[in-house]
Amino acid sequence: MTVEVDEGEFVRLTGRYRRELLVFCYSMLGSAEDAEDLVQETYLRAWRSFGGFEGRSSPRTWLYRIATNRCLTALERRERRPMPSGLGGPAEDPETPLTTDPRVVWLQPLPEGMPGDPAAVVERRAGVRLALVAAMQHLSARQRAVLILREVLAWRAAEAAEVLGMTPTAVNSALQHARARLGRAAAVEEELTEPAEAGRRALLGRYVTAFENADVAGLVTLLHEDAVMEMPPYLTWFAGRAAVIGFLERNCLRTPGGFRMVPVSANGQPAVAVYEREPDGAYRAHGVQVLTVRGGAISRLDTFLDPGLPAAFGLPATA
Repeated sequence: MTVEVDEGEFVRLTGRYRRELLVFCYSMLGSAEDAEDLVQETYLRAWRSFGGFEGRSSPRTWLYRIATNRCLTALERRERRPMPSGLGGPAEDPETPLTTDPRVVWLQPLPEGMPGDPAAVVERRAGVRLALVAAMQHLSARQRAVLILREVLAWRAAEAAEVLGMTPTAVNSALQHARARLGRAAAVEEELTEPAEAGRRALLGRYVTAFENADVAGLVTLLHEDAVMEMPPYLTWFAGRAAVIGFLERNCLRTPGGFRMVPVSANGQPAVAVYEREPDGAYRAHGVQVLTVRGGAISRLDTFLDPGLPAAFGLPATA
């Protein structure tokens, strides 16, 4: 017998959770594209089974159970998505040749929700900072799910257990193991302080101005002495302000006007879409940089060299 499904009721009960499910799936998978696919699949499965939904759990718990199962299944056949620093040590010489490995599938940034989106608050609160998502790639899939549900979404052990098909005791044990494996990455995240919105805009503005003007001295004043720069898909990365500035000066900051930058937000952090000037004078999409701020200065520059990324932020291919 076919059960008639009330589309309006389905949207009313489930529509509000789409963005937070996207954030959850991204934290699990490390890919905005894969997360979007999993959310679409989650809603398709929920729609197909909505006629049998009897309200024994909340719609949110029901959706998370579907999404979590889909993520766990997906992770069974996928490699973790690292950042370069997770694969080897930094290069000491700014003139070190850049190397790649086509076998590596890299972590991706997550475009932030629209202003006023309640899920954007969740993004800023925890969960999707690049350093933390990169560290979570070293956890097992189930540990990752437990950590996100318990630490990021602040679910009770019993709620997480219901979603994961575990006992509360097993959930708490998995959480302890996940915390232990995160180690230093979690400690670093606790030290980070997001500047107030005005300070965030001002710092980002100074960075954009210095970079676009090839102002090396200006960039020096904005970076921590222990600043780090990573550039997927390159394996090569640099640690220390001197090495970072040395690389940028040799490869990017040769002349003013070589790049244009459009401020955006990713992973709850300040970011820019990067456009590079071509020989014909046009500025074409080059990638996205995500900045990590600590103590009023930039401690990390995560540059994702993918010309297709600005489109994910709603931006054109040229600027």
